[in-house]
Parts: sequence; C-alpha cells; structure tokens
Amino acid sequence: MAAMRLLTVGKPRNVHIGALAHEYYQRLGRGFNLTWDAVSEEPLSKGNGQHVIEKEGQRLLARIGRDEWVVLLDVEGELVSSSVLAQHVERWRQRGTPLVIIIGGPLGVDSRVRERADWRWSLSPLTFPHEVVPLLVLEQLYRAWSILEHHPYHK
Repeated sequence: MAAMRLLTVGKPRNVHIGALAHEYYQRLGRGFNLTWDAVSEEPLSKGNGQHVIEKEGQRLLARIGRDEWVVLLDVEGELVSSSVLAQHVERWRQRGTPLVIIIGGPLGVDSRVRERADWRWSLSPLTFPHEVVPLLVLEQLYRAWSILEHHPYHK
C-alpha cells in the first residue's frame, strides 16, 4: 500500500485522549504505512476567526503533495458506514497513490482546502470536540482494517 498520512491542525492536548489516539495509531502500523503529521493551530483572538481559518488552511495546503489523494473530514461530507469506509480503504490501497486525510482546526477549514479535497468524509452530523476527532478517525481506520483482514475487532 502507498503511504497514508493523517494531517491535522494541532494534536490532542488531553493526555488521555492523546494516549488512546496513539494506541490506535500504533495498531494501524501493522496494516498501513501510516504517519501522523500536524500543523500548528493559529491563535484565536476576538474577531479573527476567518484569519485563523485562512492561516491554518495555508499551512495545510503547504503540506499536501501534488500527487497525494486528499480526504477531508468535513461535516458536509459523505456519511458512510464502517463497512463502506473499509471499501474506500481497499480502493485507496489498490490505487497506490499517497493518501492524506485532513482534519482541520476547531473553526473548520478554508475553502481552498475543501476545493483541494478529492473526497469529503463526514463522521456524523453531530459536533465533536476538536481533539476527539483524530481518535475517532484512527479508530475507524483500524476498524476498516479489521474488516478487510477479517480480524475479530469488528463485531
């Protein structure tokens, strides 16, 4: 399989969430050539929300390779089941193109990042705390791997 990269704005600050996310990241090391890369969060002050989104967007775009297939976590993206996600993962494996999964900042992502995405994926119509999203993505990727490998984790 080609390289797969999780690209996030920031990393979990809560040590418990971070440890659990790292656990799934390590488990995925068995089945994927996965790395986790992060860009820094832009400081937020009153009235500069759009500025924050633009600066974080610039940082994300600067870290995306021209040849990478881009998946963006987006509330307006496609909702899929775990088994359908596994089918997507299998297609990504077969494509052989480097893949980057982007999780934007707490305020969202710049429209240029959204335009660059090849596929937009929504975890849920619910709103989650920003630092929990990488954990959810890593767990779902691990679940997809377990489905593809007929591992008992997926029940």
